[in-house]
Amino acid sequence: MTLNAGLRLLIDRNDLHRTQMAPDPDSPAQRPLQPGQARLAIEHFALTANNITYAAFGDAMKYWRFFPALDAAWGCLPVWGFAVVAESSAEGVDLGRRYWGYFPAGTHLVVQPARTTPAGFVDAAAHRQDLAAVYNQYSACDADPTWQPHTEGLQAVLRPLFTTSFLIDDFLADNSFFGARQLLLSSASSKTAYGTAFCLARRRGAPGMPAVIGLTSPGQLDFARSLACYDSVHRYDGVAGLNPELPTVYVDFAGNAALRRAVHQHFGAALVYSSSIGATHWSELGATGGLPGPRPVLFFAPAQIRKRSAPPPEGWGRDALQQRLGAAWAAFMARVSRADDPWLHIVEKRGAPALQAAYGALLDGRADARTGLMLTLRAQD
Repeated sequence: MTLNAGLRLLIDRNDLHRTQMAPDPDSPAQRPLQPGQARLAIEHFALTANNITYAAFGDAMKYWRFFPALDAAWGCLPVWGFAVVAESSAEGVDLGRRYWGYFPAGTHLVVQPARTTPAGFVDAAAHRQDLAAVYNQYSACDADPTWQPHTEGLQAVLRPLFTTSFLIDDFLADNSFFGARQLLLSSASSKTAYGTAFCLARRRGAPGMPAVIGLTSPGQLDFARSLACYDSVHRYDGVAGLNPELPTVYVDFAGNAALRRAVHQHFGAALVYSSSIGATHWSELGATGGLPGPRPVLFFAPAQIRKRSAPPPEGWGRDALQQRLGAAWAAFMARVSRADDPWLHIVEKRGAPALQAAYGALLDGRADARTGLMLTLRAQD
C-alpha cells in the first residue's frame, strides 16, 4: 500500500509571488501519528484577500509560525476551511467527524487535541502555545447550530472576515467612535470592509452615530454603492472633496501608503483616530511614521476578543460574545445570500495549478469582489 504524501502550498517569505507545491509534512507518508494526536484530512478551504494579509504580515504577526515549513525561507499560507478526522489516537476526536477551523493550504494537519468537548477542541501543539488562541480552536460541525453543508463555502469565505468586521464595529462603538462625525473605510468593496459597514449600518439612527463613507477604486464603485451599507462611496481620488474639518476616523483595509498619507494630510488634526486593518493593497505598504495627525494603530482582533470574553463587568463573557456574534452573523448571512440580490457567489476550484493561479490573482488584485473562492487539493473522489 502506498501512503498518501499529500500537497502543501509554500510561499517564499521574501518574495510573495514565488510559490511551490511540496509534499505535505503532516501527510501519512511524511509523519506517523503519535499517541494523543489526530490527523485531519483537509477537504476544502477559502482563499480571500485576508489570506494575502496573513502573508504580508507573516513575520510581524507570527502567521508563518502556525504551520512552519521545513525550510525556514518558505512559509505555509494559513487558510480557513473544513476537514475530517482521518486518523486519531486522541480521546473524543472520532474518525470521520467534520471540523471547521484554521488550516495550512494543503491536504493534512496533525493536531494535539486538548480541552476536548463535544463542541470541539484546542490544538495544544507545542509550537502554537504562544500564538493567538483564537486560531487554535477547532469546532465540530455537527455541534454548531449555524453550520449547514450547503453554506460551507459562504462560511469559509466570510466568517473569519466577518468576525473581524464585528470586532472592528464593536471596538469603534466601545470608544464612542473617538468623537468622529464620519468613518472613512478604504477598500470599500473588500469583504471585511463591507462586513464592517454592514455592522455599522445596523446602528443607523443611534445618537452620535457617524456617517460611514467608503473609498474604493473606479472599477468597484458601482458594486460598493449597490451594497447600501455605506452612507456614500467615493473613488480614492475623491478624498480631496471631503470636508477636511469634520472629525474623522480612518479605517484602513487597503494598506496603501500613498492613500494613507493623502487621508492624513487632508484631514490633519481633524483625523481623530487612524486604524490599520489589512493589506488588500499589500504591495503598496509603507512606513507609518511622519504622518500628520494620529499615528496609525494596527487593529488586532484577538485583543478585542479577549476583552469581550472576560466576565462582566470587564467584558461580556465568552457565551454572551458568541451569542452577539452569532446574531450579527445570521443577519449578515441573510443579506449576503438573498436569492434576488446575492452579494457573493461561491466558486469551487480543484488542484495545485488552480490554487496557485487563484493565489496569484488575489496577490495582484485581480479578484472579483462578487466571487468567493473555495479550493481543494484533495484527490478527485
